[in-house]
Amino acid sequence: MQRTLLSAAIGAAMIFGATASAYAATTLKLSHNHPRDHAVHKAMDYMAKEVKKLTDGEVRIRIYPDAQLGTQRESMELMQNGAIDLVKSNAAELEAFSPSYSAFNLPYLFRDKNHYYSVTGGSVGEEILSSSRESGFVGVTYYDAGARSFYTSKPIKTPEDLKGLKVRVQPSPSAIAMVKALGGSPTPLAYGELYTALQQGVVDAAENNIPSFSLSRHSEVSKYYSMDEHTMVPDVLVISTKTFDGLTKDQQESLRKAAKASSEYMKKLWAESEAKERTKAEKMGVTFVEPNKDAFVDAVQPMYKKIATSNPELSKLVERIKAVQ
Repeated sequence: MQRTLLSAAIGAAMIFGATASAYAATTLKLSHNHPRDHAVHKAMDYMAKEVKKLTDGEVRIRIYPDAQLGTQRESMELMQNGAIDLVKSNAAELEAFSPSYSAFNLPYLFRDKNHYYSVTGGSVGEEILSSSRESGFVGVTYYDAGARSFYTSKPIKTPEDLKGLKVRVQPSPSAIAMVKALGGSPTPLAYGELYTALQQGVVDAAENNIPSFSLSRHSEVSKYYSMDEHTMVPDVLVISTKTFDGLTKDQQESLRKAAKASSEYMKKLWAESEAKERTKAEKMGVTFVEPNKDAFVDAVQPMYKKIATSNPELSKLVERIKAVQ
């Protein structure tokens, strides 16, 4: 009888403990605007599983892809209002919240991919992630988003080929200034509206990385992709400071560790996705053009000269980035 009662008591305690643990679990909402087969979604799914494992289920992340909770900008506003905990944005849109992110939007800033990784994975990158705390959020990690290039219905080989074209850009002052410097007419437009805008001639051209170009089916309406690779703008995973500060120190460390691991995993996923989506686009009749990059680099140099006189702080950050080995 004593053994039976003891067993029953232990069983009840275990059930109560499991139930209490379930109720104690913190579920964080993460919003992004990519489809489930996009590399960045897979990387964040990997992160969510790592967070759950590292925290013994105390912290769980529920991902809402395909802009289910709104555009990137709308999701950012929801996060600031406390309705969402994490948002996958990018440096172009984050420029409006923290000026430091604008450095990533400057054309031809990075020497190559290794230089880009050294910056995002080093102290300068960490400073930029932390720079938005006063805006109500901080960056958790960067995700590779490749190099952005122009695409339209004709070959773009030199800046002269952009003259007179309405080019869709993200709502970034740097992106707008870049297109102007190259002779185009910058047209800020929500990403979800771009396919129809290209199809109907509302805009003539756009710029993005190869996977986004293909997965968004823009390859159906724009048959020339120019490999000018003007910017390497990272995707950025950000978290509400209220949410982050509400986690324990161990949970914060687990989140950062999982995010860093997913960022490394993303590099592999990105390389595979880029190769796969380029092949898919080529099969759909897209021509990949090798432009005169030197002409593009020369055309944007006035941007750097202007920054040196009008924005000394950003100019200093640019020089620090250039100095990273």
